Amino acid sequence: MISVKEEIFRENSLSRLFKLYLELAKFRITFFVSLSTAVGYILFAGKLNAHLFIISLGVLSLAGGSSALNHFQERKTDFLMNRTKMRPIPSGDISAENAFLFGILLIFFGAALLFLFANTLALMLGFLAVLWYNIIYTPLKRINAFAIIPGSIIGAIPPVIGYVSAGGTITDPAVISLAGFFFIWQIPHFWLLLILYSDDYLKAGFPTLTKIFSEKQLSRITFIWIFTLTISGLMIPFWGRNFNLITVFFLLFLGIWIIYFSKPLLAQPNKIRIKRIFLGINLYVLFAIIVISLDKLIFSII
Repeated sequence: MISVKEEIFRENSLSRLFKLYLELAKFRITFFVSLSTAVGYILFAGKLNAHLFIISLGVLSLAGGSSALNHFQERKTDFLMNRTKMRPIPSGDISAENAFLFGILLIFFGAALLFLFANTLALMLGFLAVLWYNIIYTPLKRINAFAIIPGSIIGAIPPVIGYVSAGGTITDPAVISLAGFFFIWQIPHFWLLLILYSDDYLKAGFPTLTKIFSEKQLSRITFIWIFTLTISGLMIPFWGRNFNLITVFFLLFLGIWIIYFSKPLLAQPNKIRIKRIFLGINLYVLFAIIVISLDKLIFSII
């Protein structure tokens, strides 16, 4: 008979294991990836339905599997960096073999959902994102300090998957503008992390822009990308399908806010301020996609 203490220990162990596998799948990041898929779907369909959630789950699974494979690929460099040395594989909590198997299973599950419920183009785009992340971008980071620019294509693909799954075409200016928005966002997002953890990246042997630019120069370059991000956000209703003027106003307001909030980058902000700006641009993107989604969900009904 199992004692109360043994039962509590078992529950705690299962809970901890569940959290470790969520971390292996980079759930906080991949959940946002699934949200970007949903936005792409809503941009064309203008509604919420079960199909949207299945497609988003498929992309979530693909992204989680790809992330687990990335943990496997970078397990040695993760061990060298303070920011990542306690990840599941370098900490010894999950074996490299189990992480690899977990990643493959998630990819197969996600691909099966897209195969059954989406279309061939959506499935091909899903595989492209996985291959681009694990076969192209991950090795390229070891070679070139500008790897994030081609690597940002990965973030542009999920909203396109959502759009074409809903019945849209890949050449539609509406989805191209949305994909461009997510593409541009990846770059200042990463470079702010680079400023925060440049020593870690150098310790792990990654070529970094801090070897090419001073921190002040990189901060200013990042500000330019954030400014460009806001412009690309305003292009979505311009190229989109029947956006309401209220939506344009809110996107303009959000753009002005994040530009003002990021102004310290033009000087040389401290690490605390960099962290706040990092959080700020992520909130900006989140609020922007909420506004875009609400526009299509509300005004398409009216």
